[in-house]
Amino acid sequence: MTENPIRAPRPFARAVPPWSLLAAGVIAGGLLGGAYGVLTPRSYSATSYVVAVPADKTDTASAQGFAQAYGRVATQLAVLDDAQMWAGVPVKTLQNSVQTETSPDAPMIAVSATSPHALQATDMANAVARSLIRHANDTKGDTNVELLQFSRALKPAAPASASPKVTGLVGASAGGLLGGLVLLVRPRRRPEDTALQASVPGPAVAADVHGQL
Repeated sequence: MTENPIRAPRPFARAVPPWSLLAAGVIAGGLLGGAYGVLTPRSYSATSYVVAVPADKTDTASAQGFAQAYGRVATQLAVLDDAQMWAGVPVKTLQNSVQTETSPDAPMIAVSATSPHALQATDMANAVARSLIRHANDTKGDTNVELLQFSRALKPAAPASASPKVTGLVGASAGGLLGGLVLLVRPRRRPEDTALQASVPGPAVAADVHGQL
């Protein structure tokens, strides 16, 4: 009797080295991240700072409270309507591009603007800060708090958005992580399945047995 053991065909997933999934994830993620950085328009950010100063009839705590209130008012239509004249952009652009932030420890208001153009971002931040100061000081006789320009926004030298190199590195890291997760959850062949396949006679062995009978 001639025995011709037939090896079970190896699935394609087992023929591929495990590290290739990780490498493919890194390469694909890096390419996608780099493409995102190239296709996404650059954006610039500029920030102007305004400080609330208490008058003789009030204290620092009151000035800080008014600073919190003025920080919320800075993006309202009344302030932005005047700011558009100095910024040279519509109110809608200011609403989408300008944000304010206040400090819990100091009566300071940060007016930030973002734009695809560095000079436009600077002009918008300074225009909104100027308009806020004007509106706040119209009622300083009642509030006993005056807003002053602490620091004007300067033209940014570099974009605030991430460069293609940075987005590519982030994408490669994410792709490598995803590839590692695929390696962890991929199905593995159990030892009993391998033993079962080896015990089943192939067609050649069955033919030899029938010939002897």
